[in-house]
Amino acid sequence: MIFYFSGTGNTRWAAKEIEQAIHEPLLNIAVEINGDCRYSLSEGERIGFCFPVHGWRPPKLVREFIAKLSFGNDASSHFCWALCTAGDDIGLSMEYLNKDLEKKHLHASSMFSLIMPESYVGLPFMDVDSPDKEWTKKKKAERALLDILPYIIQKEAGIIRTYKGHWPKINSHVLGAAFVKYLITDKPFRVKEEVCKKCGKCAEVCPVHDIQASRGETPSWKHNGKCLTCFSCYHHCPVHAIEYGWRTKNKGQYLYYYNKLRKKV
Repeated sequence: MIFYFSGTGNTRWAAKEIEQAIHEPLLNIAVEINGDCRYSLSEGERIGFCFPVHGWRPPKLVREFIAKLSFGNDASSHFCWALCTAGDDIGLSMEYLNKDLEKKHLHASSMFSLIMPESYVGLPFMDVDSPDKEWTKKKKAERALLDILPYIIQKEAGIIRTYKGHWPKINSHVLGAAFVKYLITDKPFRVKEEVCKKCGKCAEVCPVHDIQASRGETPSWKHNGKCLTCFSCYHHCPVHAIEYGWRTKNKGQYLYYYNKLRKKV
């Protein structure tokens, strides 16, 4: 059983690749969290978690899902693994994950991270990668995932293939706390009405249903405290009509489309 969350498609790609290799159910956390989050495991079934890193921590939605998670049979004896995606280092994201899992008598014994194209644009110095850098990251991630797959298939415990970075404690504890307190908010989001096509795509892709936007209606954010600042709405907008205050001015968009990349020899 693979639980995943993805905003712009990086993590979904990795989770789908793993699903095809181990042939176990793939469940979208953004959908599952609206149910009772209670599951039954088949004999020998793995438990996997795939998620992007938000502020050097697991996304708020993933942590809330784990708080609700339960199994109808004993899950502690099942092989548990985790994989996260990030534009660079992950800090102590896996330590945060395991602290949450331990409350459910689970522990991710093998952990992996993949460096993927950047999608966080909520700070002045952060933008999407150039096309060449995007291509390079995707190719490296593809090779890295091929190396990871045998460990998951064979249920090998104790395998750690993560990149924490140079200051994981500072990034996750200090900067991560500031990220949660000040940057996870929908208040700066706005729409360039002269550009917006009122297609409703932003509301459709929002994983926490924080946007009111039926077809023909100008989008508005609900300010209900559920926003993840995953920027799924920003990146999915077909006409680039969404801005995050002044912080996204003149910045690019990114979605995982492997088959649209230009070929290189």
